[in-house]
Amino acid sequence: MSHNRRISVIGLGYVGLPVAVAFGRKGTPVVAFDINEGRIKELIAGHDRTGEIDDATLKAANLVFSCEPKDLRDADFHIVAVPTPIDGTNRPNLRPVLSAAKTVGGQLKKGDIVVFESTVYPGVTEEECVPVLEAESGLKCGPDFTVGYSPERINPGDKVHRFETITKVVSGQDAETLEVVAQVYGSVVEAGVHRAPSIKAAEAAKVIENTQRDLNIALMNELALIFDRLGIDTHDVLEAAGTKWNFLPFSPGLVGGHCIGVDPYYLTFRAEAVGYNPQVILAGRRINDGMGAWIAGETVKRLLKSGNGGRRGVTILGVTFKEDVPDCRNTKVTDIAEELESYGLQVQVTDPMADPAEVKEEYGLTLTPLADLTPADAVILAVPHREYREGGWGLVTGLLHDRQGFVVDVRCALDRGGRPEGVKLWRI
Repeated sequence: MSHNRRISVIGLGYVGLPVAVAFGRKGTPVVAFDINEGRIKELIAGHDRTGEIDDATLKAANLVFSCEPKDLRDADFHIVAVPTPIDGTNRPNLRPVLSAAKTVGGQLKKGDIVVFESTVYPGVTEEECVPVLEAESGLKCGPDFTVGYSPERINPGDKVHRFETITKVVSGQDAETLEVVAQVYGSVVEAGVHRAPSIKAAEAAKVIENTQRDLNIALMNELALIFDRLGIDTHDVLEAAGTKWNFLPFSPGLVGGHCIGVDPYYLTFRAEAVGYNPQVILAGRRINDGMGAWIAGETVKRLLKSGNGGRRGVTILGVTFKEDVPDCRNTKVTDIAEELESYGLQVQVTDPMADPAEVKEEYGLTLTPLADLTPADAVILAVPHREYREGGWGLVTGLLHDRQGFVVDVRCALDRGGRPEGVKLWRI
């Protein structure tokens, strides 16, 4: 599929940059816009701190980096890929996407198309964003410009399922816009496009994708809570059950990040606004949000049973929301650290990929380099980065006092059969 549209991408994070690069590799200049001047300077210098795009690929893409809104006038097909977080009460925070709409609206021209990729609840594009675009541009949606929605499906750290290799859901406010949106994305997405019948259907599809995943993980976490009380290893159970052809391969763990731990709240917010009180979705959220505190509590119990009460403290390996990515947004590892500290334990946290300044600013946690850690009574392998997986038991036990103590393996990354003598292991 081909098109004659000039592309701009607004927001150059984990989603926006891969999108911009995909279009930029086709040769046509892409306006790559972000309000963060530091981010723009970094990308102009040829480096992506998120690790999603390597330096050679970034350099090869035909991108015009800018933090000047006026440069958006060089494009007529605008893709908005900014974060849509939640606030402290788990309510949608639409400020970033509405701010982006305001920026784009100020540069809109007749004939332009604006496509939103940010995760939202059904209705946001047409009911919240369009009025902002109209107010800032002085144009009318429909006769002057049109909008579409194409939910992002970027999986940070995944080098197999990439923007180009994942089927792209597209939608538009009318048939003509839908066809243009399909042609534009189809020119770079090798896996093809799926035309949703409406913008609201596409918006809803996005939030239920991660809601489904959140609920499946919540079930595994609840099973872990049950089996722990029964003295059964959860992964032994899952391995046995997984031999059935239609058993779904989910596992227990911490659910953080900017998608799975956030998107369900967008759907429940919209449901409550129309008078429906979601029960299953919110129950799953409560279970997943409570796992960090539970892991910490169980760690304390086991330390007390060992007789030393954790006098030398606890070391936590990893603070990002998933392995092998530097993204710390909505990480639940901090819940473990905070709960342990509430018991009066000394806690050390280390992570080879996280930005120490970002962690300090966002969570008030000071990261300690691996080489500077003091021996602890317990080590919690919370995020199994490659460095920890390759280091294995040798790395972990080297952080324990006299190479003996208690190890918590949150994601079952360690070989249980290789556990050294004198080391107690607990995994969820």
